[in-house]
Amino acid sequence: MIHFLLNHSKQGKDMRKGKILIVGGYGSVGRVISDTLGKRFPREVIVAGRNLKRAEALSSKLNNNVIPLELDIRSVNWEDKQLNNISLVIMCIDQSSTHFISQCIKRGIHYIDITANYKFLSRIELLGEEAKKYGSTIVLSVGLAPGISNLLAKHCKTVVHDMRFADIYILLGMGEAHGDAAYRWTFEDINDQFSVKEEGKVEQVASFEDGKKTIFSDYLGKRTAFRSNFADQHVIPRTLDLDSASTRLCTDSPMITWLFALLKKTGGSKLLTFRIVQDYLIKFLTIFPFGSDQYVVKVEAGSRRKKGVQYECSVSGNGEGHITGLVAAKVAEQMRISSFAPGVFHIEQLFEPLEFIESLGNNNLRFESNNVTHYRALNIQSVR
Repeated sequence: MIHFLLNHSKQGKDMRKGKILIVGGYGSVGRVISDTLGKRFPREVIVAGRNLKRAEALSSKLNNNVIPLELDIRSVNWEDKQLNNISLVIMCIDQSSTHFISQCIKRGIHYIDITANYKFLSRIELLGEEAKKYGSTIVLSVGLAPGISNLLAKHCKTVVHDMRFADIYILLGMGEAHGDAAYRWTFEDINDQFSVKEEGKVEQVASFEDGKKTIFSDYLGKRTAFRSNFADQHVIPRTLDLDSASTRLCTDSPMITWLFALLKKTGGSKLLTFRIVQDYLIKFLTIFPFGSDQYVVKVEAGSRRKKGVQYECSVSGNGEGHITGLVAAKVAEQMRISSFAPGVFHIEQLFEPLEFIESLGNNNLRFESNNVTHYRALNIQSVR
């Protein structure tokens, strides 16, 4: 049984009566969500997007368990009535405005967003009081990172009770068919500069610099990961009361990881900001994948930097897009059958880490943990 924050305030729409609207529901992640929820709640899930034919094709493939709908929320002509009879929206596309979210809130519609863009997440956070007023529950940091990474950091705190720092390491497989948006985010992230909390102070850092080594698994061995502007490192200092947090990224292809780092060091990474260069690279990487579809998210934690890492844990598996979709579907399922407090929350504020991870089912998912202080395995298990 998953534990979560119960709703003792104003109620939004009854999740059991309205339908679930998945915006971008036929995309790479949206398809996983649509398939999972369509089986769980047949004919109660609406797959929406600008391309009605793609929505209809997916509906047909899923035995018509989901309902297709043409919807372009970026258009000024989209109609509010399309939100009638909707109790939950799952957003699978990037947005530049919070207008659509505000429209959901004012109708008491609950909302899940899988975006990893913290600049946009921070704007949604500002809608917290409005969400409480109308009884709407907004859940952010839903996916692998942010998402599973946030939950692992929370689990670390149950072991290291005086935990003050968390370092997140992400390994992504170059062989997975990532969506165009994911590739473009990575290309643009390489040139990003951002602030992080370090020893209680705000410091400016740059992506694909300040590499650190970590052991991802016995099979993968030790890899160097570089700073990357994932949202989790901005969120968990507040939600978990930490002095320091960082997120570093590498790929399962050391050659590609070091190529990105070299481009950043020489200034060549600026070419990656051009759309035409991104288009050619996406096409090339799609045709000639350089790795597998595996992923690993690992968190190292401790009470003080001087004492070093005291505890670490990780989740690994295959298919970053697939696990992101499963996480979103599980959050939606719990919101459908249970009652949550209104407001804006990140995933770790609502769910218990290991219970949530176990609820995702087997799916080649593996959880590992290690009490580094005593240099021995504390608990290694497969999630079933």
